[in-house]
Order: sequence, then C-alpha cells, then structure tokens
Amino acid sequence: MDVEIERIGKDERELVLIRCRAVTEEVQEIADFVKSRQGRLVGVQDNMRYEVPLPDVHYIESVDGRTFLYTKDRVFETPYRIYELESQLASMHFLRISKSMLLNLMKVESIRPAFNGRFLATLLSGEEVIVSRSYSKGLKRALKGE
Repeated sequence: MDVEIERIGKDERELVLIRCRAVTEEVQEIADFVKSRQGRLVGVQDNMRYEVPLPDVHYIESVDGRTFLYTKDRVFETPYRIYELESQLASMHFLRISKSMLLNLMKVESIRPAFNGRFLATLLSGEEVIVSRSYSKGLKRALKGE
C-alpha cells in the first residue's frame, strides 16, 4: 500500500481518502484509526445541539464558569469543564496555555515572544491568543516534541 501526502491551502477542507480494491480488515482499521483521532465534542449554539469535530476547534476557553469551543467562524458552548477537556484532549494536540484556555496546536500559524515571559500565538484564522508565563514551559516542551 502506498501513502501519499498532499499539502493544501488554508481554506481548503482537509480530507483523508483511502483508495482500495476492497474494504479489507487492514483498510477498515486505518479508517477507524483516522476517525478516532478526529473525535467530536458536543456544542450548543442558539439552543441547537451540534457535534463539533475536534480538528475544527481552534481553542477552548472558560469564561464565567461556562466553557466555549471556538472554530474558525463559530462559537459553541459545551457542558464540559476545562479541566475535563484538558485530560481528555492531551493526546489530541490540545495544550493548556492559561488558567482558562486550551489551544489546538494544529491551528497555530506562528508563535512569538510577548512581554513578561508570555507568548503570543497567531492562529490560522488570524486570531491571536496569549500563552501565559506559567504555561509557557509546557508550550516549549510540546513544540520540541517532549
């Protein structure tokens, strides 16, 4: 089985395509693995319940006891607490960057130093978030792959 990876533009939808003659056990295992890595979180917007794919989430923030999922152009409230999501999403490239925020490292375009030992992360959406000083060591470790 050959594997090809094609880079696409920021605005294009990411897609894993499996071309096969038959859906064998091996092919199904690969498809199941990809699906499991994507995951979904429950989000509510305008009294409607949605399953928000994890790859669409740029960051998660807790504000006044409520937790929100931020995608490129939408915001969903979720019933989960930030500490619950932190442990659940640690293996999915989500990292705690402040007391109230988890960041999807796969949505970061650049990171640069800010004042007082903090960092400024620019997301693919153009939005900027602050990495607090007390969480900057964890960010450095994550970027080094530790």
